[in-house]
Amino acid sequence: MDPTTAATLGGIAGLALGGLAMVAVRLSDRSTAAEAPAPPAPPLPPGVGEVIAVLRSSGILVDSSDRVVNNSPAAVAQGLVRGQELVHPELLHLARAVRRDGVIREAELTLQKGIGDGRLVVAARVAPLGADHVLLLVEDRSKAARVEEIRRDFLANVSHELKTPVGGISLLAEAVLDAHDDPEAVARFAKRISVESDRLTRLVKEIVELSRLQGADVIKDPTLIDVGACARDAADRSRLIADEHRIELVTAVDEGCEVWGDADLVTTAISNLIGNAIAYSDSGTRVGVMVRRGRSGVIDVSVTDQGLGIAPDEQQRIFERFYRVDTARSRATGGTGLGLAIVKHVADNHGGNVSVWSEPGRGSTFTIELPAANASGAIEPAAPTTYAALPHDPGPAPSVDTSPTPSADTGPTPSVDTGPAPSVSA
Repeated sequence: MDPTTAATLGGIAGLALGGLAMVAVRLSDRSTAAEAPAPPAPPLPPGVGEVIAVLRSSGILVDSSDRVVNNSPAAVAQGLVRGQELVHPELLHLARAVRRDGVIREAELTLQKGIGDGRLVVAARVAPLGADHVLLLVEDRSKAARVEEIRRDFLANVSHELKTPVGGISLLAEAVLDAHDDPEAVARFAKRISVESDRLTRLVKEIVELSRLQGADVIKDPTLIDVGACARDAADRSRLIADEHRIELVTAVDEGCEVWGDADLVTTAISNLIGNAIAYSDSGTRVGVMVRRGRSGVIDVSVTDQGLGIAPDEQQRIFERFYRVDTARSRATGGTGLGLAIVKHVADNHGGNVSVWSEPGRGSTFTIELPAANASGAIEPAAPTTYAALPHDPGPAPSVDTSPTPSADTGPTPSVDTGPAPSVSA
């Protein structure tokens, strides 16, 4: 090998060895850097973690990098914290502003709840905690906001509903004065005043009743009540008006259907359902009232009519206060729009619920479910129940109570099956 070639090969080998040495040095530096411990997180002020852990409201502690380093269980339950991150940018903006200038801030925020359209109304107080942390105290005020919204709507609706009969009485009184020399006109206007006065009295009574039901501890001393007796009593109260409308009112009651509660309230709820059924049914039809043992541990009270039925998009709103499916018909019958709201609150206060099946042209069935007093175990979950409209050619119903005087009824319930009907969960 000549000297030139040997020198060239030696230079190439030297360059290769130098490159390998540099790579080895860099890998060694990276390994050393990786093994070096990360700088320790700033320590929490003493006792802060213990205090946050017992907060009923949401307590969140974030560090200088906006990382959540401690939080109360409520913060996770309300969806404010996910892992080590604040979910809502509104809260993060407040935390950064407080860290920037050290000024305590308070704000009421409306935050998105989960991934849906729900909203969470919160009151947030954000303050610096030491040199490296910011503390957020977040209180859920959604319930208070809903109550306030309901109160505003209630007052607006009440003022509107009271204005109608009061204005009618005022105008009729003026008409009586103007027609004082016409006995027939005076009698006609006086009759209308009496109607409007009755309507006003009924409206005020139902407003007071609904306000009482919405209060806390309505049923302070529950007693053992016979739901069948309540249903018979409610039917007897409505029998006269049913006869006036030529509507057959029939009852079918299982004996021994007892619940703990207030007999007057349960009777009022059933009366409201029967009154609605009569008001929205045509002459020559039938309204059926049935009390029976439903699924284990539950007493069912059902009121079925052959009326106009309720459209599906309105069935979700019929238990709202002052909501009417047929406003013109309700005005003609003197309805206040509070009857079904009272039914719902009575059911809620007895630990039960109320549901509806309805189909336009086939009638409706309203069902109140109440926990049975003699239930021996846990209440079974609701199973799909099939409701069917009453037949439009009512014949004599076997073993039902149609007499004015309550009597024991142990016979079979009247048949209401006219073919397959949609299944709903009662």
